[in-house]
Amino acid sequence: MSELSRIIEIAKNTISLEAESVALLANNINDDFVEIVNLIHNSNERVIITGIGKSGVIAMKIVATMNSTGTPAVFMHAAEAIHGDLGIIQENDIVICISKSGNSKEIKELVPHINRRGNTLIGMTGEKDSFLAKKSNHILLTPTKKEACPNDLAPTTSTTVQLAMGDALAMCLLDLNDFKANDFAQFHPGGALGKKLHLTVGELLADDTKPTVRLDTRMKDVIFEISEKRVGATVVLDENKIMGMITDGDIRRILEKHDDIGQITAEDLMSKSPISVNKELLAVKAFELMTNNKISQIIVTNNNKSYEGIVHILDFIKEGLN
Repeated sequence: MSELSRIIEIAKNTISLEAESVALLANNINDDFVEIVNLIHNSNERVIITGIGKSGVIAMKIVATMNSTGTPAVFMHAAEAIHGDLGIIQENDIVICISKSGNSKEIKELVPHINRRGNTLIGMTGEKDSFLAKKSNHILLTPTKKEACPNDLAPTTSTTVQLAMGDALAMCLLDLNDFKANDFAQFHPGGALGKKLHLTVGELLADDTKPTVRLDTRMKDVIFEISEKRVGATVVLDENKIMGMITDGDIRRILEKHDDIGQITAEDLMSKSPISVNKELLAVKAFELMTNNKISQIIVTNNNKSYEGIVHILDFIKEGLN
């Protein structure tokens, strides 16, 4: 077998093993799972999630997902917990302990301390007869047939299953919390995701992107205005009313038809029904509108009345909204 074929075979086998285990995980979504979801939802307290090694990494990811979707959660390293970090756990906090085997040294040392504190303990483990399972108040069973590792050692399939179970738990809690897009936006103000949730089309306007001509403006001056303002278009105004828009494409098309352009005015050039949006519209929505209508510029108004400026589709792309 060639090196190329072997790499492809290993990759496909890894994906197949993990997909099969995740699919089988659905068999463990039952009344016990529902009870755990309701327990967390009704507690109004934090969820402390702990683990060690790769399970600890998964615990951190589940904590991040819960925090961003309306369920307060804190990560506690299983080994550090017995050296002072047990103080993280407050009286009514619910603890989720993640361990594939449920029998590791660190888990056996930690669990009795949690039990003595009286906190509700939820064990996420692949072994229903493990130490963790027997000492937990509730169990999230995450069994796997085999790791994707050829030696059946490196956590691969098992961590994928743990991650899927954590996501299932978080999404159920999201639903019970009636967590909407506006709530999500409050927790994600930064980055490309934050921009999609917060950035308005008005915020894309630069100070010098308000190209304007009158109905009787000559073609030469229209070209000058478009070139100077650098958004590839200008709005045609009559007093303060938007009458139309002229793009550089409109100019190219008129030049193809006429040799004598001396008498051509903005009124002859303009598109009379340009698309406009309110400046408070989310930028991602405006970008979608432009894409669907195959246009490169869009007019921005204040409450669909006064003209505020023009934004170019490249302005959206620069913000990572494509």
